[in-house]
Amino acid sequence: MCGAALILAPVGTCRAEGVQELQPIDVLSNSDENSVDNADAASEGHVSRERIEERPLLRPGELMEQVPGLITTQHSGDGKANQYFLRGFNLDHGTDFQTNLNGMPVNLPSHAHGQGYTDLNFLIPELVTSIDYTKGPYRAFQGDFATAGSAELRYADHLPTSFVEGTAGSFRYTRGLLAGSLPALNGSLLYGLELSHDDGPWDRRENYNKVNGVLRYTLSQEDRRLSVMLMGYQTSKWNATDQIPQRAIDQGLVSRYGSLDPNDGGQTHRYSESIELEGPLLGGRLKSALYGIQYYLDLNSDFTFFLNDPVHGDQIKQRDDRSILGWNGAWSRAGELAARSTVNTVGWDIRSDRIAPSGLYNTQQQQVLSTVLQDNVRETSLAVYGENETQWSGWLRSIAGLRLVRYDMDVSSNTPENSGRRHAGMGLPKLSLIFGPWARTAFYLNAGEGYHSNDARGATQTIATNPLDPAVGSPVSPVSPLVRAKGAEVGVRTELIPNLQSSLALWYLHLDSELVFDGDAGTTEAGRPSRRTGIEWSNRYAPLSWLTLEMNIAWSRARFTGDDPTGNVIPEALHTAGTAGVTVHDLGPWTGSLFVRYFGPRPLLADDSVRSASTTIFNAQATYRWSRHLSSRLEILNLLNSHADDITYYYASRLPGEPAQGFNDFMRHPVEPRAVRLSLRWAL
Repeated sequence: MCGAALILAPVGTCRAEGVQELQPIDVLSNSDENSVDNADAASEGHVSRERIEERPLLRPGELMEQVPGLITTQHSGDGKANQYFLRGFNLDHGTDFQTNLNGMPVNLPSHAHGQGYTDLNFLIPELVTSIDYTKGPYRAFQGDFATAGSAELRYADHLPTSFVEGTAGSFRYTRGLLAGSLPALNGSLLYGLELSHDDGPWDRRENYNKVNGVLRYTLSQEDRRLSVMLMGYQTSKWNATDQIPQRAIDQGLVSRYGSLDPNDGGQTHRYSESIELEGPLLGGRLKSALYGIQYYLDLNSDFTFFLNDPVHGDQIKQRDDRSILGWNGAWSRAGELAARSTVNTVGWDIRSDRIAPSGLYNTQQQQVLSTVLQDNVRETSLAVYGENETQWSGWLRSIAGLRLVRYDMDVSSNTPENSGRRHAGMGLPKLSLIFGPWARTAFYLNAGEGYHSNDARGATQTIATNPLDPAVGSPVSPVSPLVRAKGAEVGVRTELIPNLQSSLALWYLHLDSELVFDGDAGTTEAGRPSRRTGIEWSNRYAPLSWLTLEMNIAWSRARFTGDDPTGNVIPEALHTAGTAGVTVHDLGPWTGSLFVRYFGPRPLLADDSVRSASTTIFNAQATYRWSRHLSSRLEILNLLNSHADDITYYYASRLPGEPAQGFNDFMRHPVEPRAVRLSLRWAL
């Protein structure tokens, strides 16, 4: 749809002065935001502010669960990025799913902990005005990591009401928020300041404190728009409770909420400035974003305890200190092609990451014992793309695009053999065909190629360092800087039944390699080519003006291609996910909702001999307006007090007194028990 080009930065709009527009896009109400008149694929969607406000959140990262089929979990402290699952992927902390905020990328390539690391803890949910998501690599504006999909979150230009809000809840959770808008310099100044503290249910208090602020100035004049945004997010040093082996719980060494290394934890910050510009240019329309980001993470973790080092233990420190500069944009112009309405778009995406250092260290009680890796990384990417959208008839529309990318990687390592430069490029064709609508029903055929970048360190690495003795290493082969993905999807979207929006998508995705640079070990984990297939069914029904029901179900199958004696199942790949909810809107002074999220069982080994259990969580919230100024909100998270796991792994670890080889065991991080949070908001 031309609507995706309007919404998803860095894509230009379809409007042009003096030229007939193709598929003009209006401001969408909550009922028609995903109409068959506005969609380019059965699996894409737009989430409005109203829908965001409906759903209770334990963490800011759970905003991503507005994407049907996507699951957000946590296996460590709340200051660490969430772990994500979608379309047969364990996305780790963000690999293979691209996330942007107002044109700024959130994914961090060549990150010390994980490729594509996506930490959303800097978000203030009350300021998010929309989320636009895609699935699969079908559009030219999609960049690095957008193989399983992408999401563009947008902060509001202004809020309808300024307010101050205070929240208190279980486990010493407290939060204060001041947010609103002011007229300034013929425009609007959005502001937000958040202070929060959380100890969580853990035996060792998390002591997670954060300060989070936003200033966003927007000037709109006629058909031009300028926006400048400053953001700052800072945490104290938090304590982390990572996953623990089941046998430690069975033996009474720790409780489900205990830790085997009380020195795990971290500290992080993220500061950014960005400028967005939109307006007419050369008979078309330009939309562009320029940004700078400064980011830091210091993270101590212990996943295997005494398996590698029986004397000092296996705690590691990972440090990532980087600055990012980037510029992206697109120019679109509407016109005619053989008497058919058409829109042509050209766009670009330039990004430079300077990481000094990206480090991995052996530690004990957070004190460095030895350096495994310490690299300075310079990674620069350039992409240009073109896209043509043509309305061939009243029932056929096409979107054809091509994206060209180039990466340059320069690594200076403390292991000289791992220093070097690599570069790589790709051409990525895209095509979508939209048929209809007939009887408020449209059909979609989408195909395209995407990619994700590999860690720059893996692309230059020739010596795998031994973590126990960093002076000793073994030869390894560098990996390709880029991994190609090929995907296709056929789907249908219908509004044939009044007040019901329903979509069904059947999809396929092939990945050339599952290679992953393991930041915890400083080595590249070998992976074979893979193939994923799946079905997604999404529904949203508003039988009454004050009542909305929704249900989303996603099923996928993930396999390595070829045959291997160790097995062909992709470990930790999500098989089944689902969400359902009921929302009551403005029933007198009341608004409320109840949502359930199903996180299905996953294979934990390639031979599928060990599987995790499923996790089902209910969350509820109710809001009551006492007066024009005062409202209250009650949230109950994990309503039924499930004792399931937030995340489950299966691997070897060693506790004191166990054999040197340790034991393979389930490694568990539990969901947080039932929590109650009460908020009071005063409108200014």
